[in-house]
Amino acid sequence: MPWDVKDTMNRREDFVREAATQAVAFSELCSKFKITRQTGYKWLARHKAEGIHGLADRSRRPHHSPTRSAGHIEARVIELRRQHGWGGRKIARRLRDLGETGIPAPATITEILRRHGLIDEHASRQRQHWQRRCQVAGPVT
Repeated sequence: MPWDVKDTMNRREDFVREAATQAVAFSELCSKFKITRQTGYKWLARHKAEGIHGLADRSRRPHHSPTRSAGHIEARVIELRRQHGWGGRKIARRLRDLGETGIPAPATITEILRRHGLIDEHASRQRQHWQRRCQVAGPVT
């Protein structure tokens, strides 16, 4: 006998359909579908506002990132990396020496470089591996 397989959208449609009949108390209906009442109200409001398409999953990505580095700083970081091949710490120091304001931390600069594909992840992991091995082994005498 095949399993009764339903995807998320079908379950949400069923929930909205049953909620419209009002045959069962709302809290019982939410328990039946194993959701919170808050989620149930959210689905009903979305269905009322947008129809069936309102029940689809939405992106969790924020609309605004107030702490994100400014565009001109990112451009300057990329420019310095391409000119000199420096990493996050050296780029941060150079920007400070040039009198730039709003300079991100070296780790953030490294993330900017990663995001733009300017750091080879494989080479970076190999370097970290060898650095850890050298620390464990200690200096050669």
